[in-house]
Amino acid sequence: MENLWLLYYLSPIILVALYSTSFHILNKLKKLPPSPFPALPFIGHIYLLRKPFHRSLSEVSRRHGPALFLRLGTRPVLLISSPSLAEECLSKKNDIIFANRPDLLNGRYFGYNYTSLSWSSYGDHWRNLRRISSLQLLSTQRLHTLSHVRADEAFNMARKLYRVTEDEPGKVLEVKSAVFEFTFNVLTRMITGKRYYGKNVESSKEAQILEEIAAETSEVAFETNVVDFLPLMRWFGFGDVEKKLISIHEKRDMFMQNVIEDNRGLMIKNDDDRVNKKTMVEVLLDLQRSQPQYYTDETIKNLLLVLLQGGSSTSTIALEWAFSLLLENPETLKKAQAEIDRHVGHSRLIAESDVAELPYLRHVILETLRLHPPVSILMPHLSSCDCVVGGYRVPAGTLLLVNLWEIHHNPKLWPDPEAFRPERFEGFDGKKDLGFKFFPFGSGRRACPGENLAMLNIGLGLGSLIQCFDWEKVGEIDMREGAGTTTPKVQPLTAKCIPRPFILNFLSSPPS
Repeated sequence: MENLWLLYYLSPIILVALYSTSFHILNKLKKLPPSPFPALPFIGHIYLLRKPFHRSLSEVSRRHGPALFLRLGTRPVLLISSPSLAEECLSKKNDIIFANRPDLLNGRYFGYNYTSLSWSSYGDHWRNLRRISSLQLLSTQRLHTLSHVRADEAFNMARKLYRVTEDEPGKVLEVKSAVFEFTFNVLTRMITGKRYYGKNVESSKEAQILEEIAAETSEVAFETNVVDFLPLMRWFGFGDVEKKLISIHEKRDMFMQNVIEDNRGLMIKNDDDRVNKKTMVEVLLDLQRSQPQYYTDETIKNLLLVLLQGGSSTSTIALEWAFSLLLENPETLKKAQAEIDRHVGHSRLIAESDVAELPYLRHVILETLRLHPPVSILMPHLSSCDCVVGGYRVPAGTLLLVNLWEIHHNPKLWPDPEAFRPERFEGFDGKKDLGFKFFPFGSGRRACPGENLAMLNIGLGLGSLIQCFDWEKVGEIDMREGAGTTTPKVQPLTAKCIPRPFILNFLSSPPS
């Protein structure tokens, strides 16, 4: 009788052991990549994860290898943490196979049922969206025609900070708020022609709607991830997640539809003066006139929402991390400031054309993106058929995760990887020469199409703040990373800024 009771109590442990052992043996028989032991029933390897996820996945990779086959709930996952394997997946022989997206809830609701640029799988529709983004919205020529927007917003940011410090000398400022207002207004003006944040802005109601959307999206993010990987959790307290996503989607959709209607009503046909200064929504509405069957309102909305929300958040994160690192390394800040002083002088504000001539500033940006990439784990890909990666078989329907953070922090690739050393990028252009050792914007067919715009925003925003002010940190800076699809700072950066005497030479009147 005692043996029966012992067996009763031990049976769950025995079943878990049998499941884990069987999973491990089957993986080897199928020639799949190594898999950490054990894989538990129902949750698989989810027990290995903790916040921030990119660091916990790095620990797993360092223990078990750069190519791992994980079971995260119901989903098979290939975790890649080396440059050669990332290259094998994102270029060369497997690039088309991994050019697809998984059917996650964000793609269903925020990606217009998997038809947006971010969430559409590889095919004619996605290629057309990518072509529109590259040639019509984010081409070098289009970005150049809208450079006045970025210059104006850099000026507005510097002037606002000057006025704040003039009114309240020694005031502690939240740096994140300043850089967010800069990056977001740049994007909204390029996309819609309006700025949504700042003094005397008429669009405060729209700004409030956008803030509500961002807050609600953040609140539901955890529930969304749980249901994506553990669908049965719908029955255990996560049943309302899809209703919440539908509500958020309706707000996003209505916001952008209003933008379209406003611009449709204001557009003046054949106005030659605006040909070279059209906003992005005007460009798309012009295309809609000639090809209404393809450039539908829905296509326009999902293209612009991807640019607006993706571009503003990642650039803000990069700028805040850059300033945190500079305040922690004041000698580097002084060196970057001296370079700007030598090249730009004291009679005008730094311009976009100057950034290309400031190598040390560029190295600061690249080193920031290495240490703290805004997206530490690339957006998931999905294999469309069986393939081979690193000599292992990868089944169709496997979700691919590339741990960019681990590649950027690998001591075999980057000597003293935790140190902030912009000088390590001397002699490199940051992409062509470094290949898959460094690719903060992704790579291959699904690389971020807004890389050039992001680098322009980060360079001009960071350069303006360095040129116009001396900075002092307030106490110890919290350098912890948040968890999620992006990796912002856990605590917003605060600092004191002191206007440099000469900035009145050019802050008294807007840039020409």
